[in-house]
Amino acid sequence: MFILGVETATRVGSVAVVSEDGLIGEYTLNLSITHSERLLPSIDQLLKSIDIHFSNIDGLAVSLGPGSFTGLRIGISTIKGLSLASDKPVAGIPTLDALAQNYPGPENVICPMLDARKKEVFTAIYFRDQSKHLKKTTSYQAISPKELLKKFNGNEKVAFLGDGSHIYRPLIEEVLSSRAVFAPLHLSHPRAATVAFLGLEEIKRGNKIEVTKLSPIYVRPSEAELQGKMVELIDEVGKGKE
Repeated sequence: MFILGVETATRVGSVAVVSEDGLIGEYTLNLSITHSERLLPSIDQLLKSIDIHFSNIDGLAVSLGPGSFTGLRIGISTIKGLSLASDKPVAGIPTLDALAQNYPGPENVICPMLDARKKEVFTAIYFRDQSKHLKKTTSYQAISPKELLKKFNGNEKVAFLGDGSHIYRPLIEEVLSSRAVFAPLHLSHPRAATVAFLGLEEIKRGNKIEVTKLSPIYVRPSEAELQGKMVELIDEVGKGKE
């Protein structure tokens, strides 16, 4: 079974093809050009490089967020289009779940952090059980790093990864001291390969998403939505003065 995975939740975009035997190919770019310009060419280039035709792809997996509003819409819209055109099954993978899976260390508490701007991070907290499976113990959320760190009031070490953990590393080290462990840079961005592997497991279990219901995970309104609400509020105030 071949699964094509797409990750566009951050500036570091990637596409990958995996099978039950492992990773076949992955293409990653950290460039200023937009996902809309590079995603389809990246998919085409990857498939040509690994000599697998799209018709031989058995399923699709896409990162759902939270993350960049624009990036997520591009990735999900692309996968929707490919699925509708080919009738291939789709799995949607939360971005933070995939990012947490990147960390291979022994620490049981794992905290992926993606920069959400506005002095917040997109995050969730995970615990590795005795079977080494990751269990999410909080909701996906946008939160200030200071408020997030208040949640780690035990004695266990906490593994951090993601661009947010590097931006706020001085604060994390100040609060948690030696309890804080940081993943290396090459593991600190979401990967399409991880999305594809998780998608492979979901599709094998029959947990496919109806493609028309595929939608991003937003944990706060986008700027456009906020501006729209502000315009509505101004209009309502204006009408009240008439």
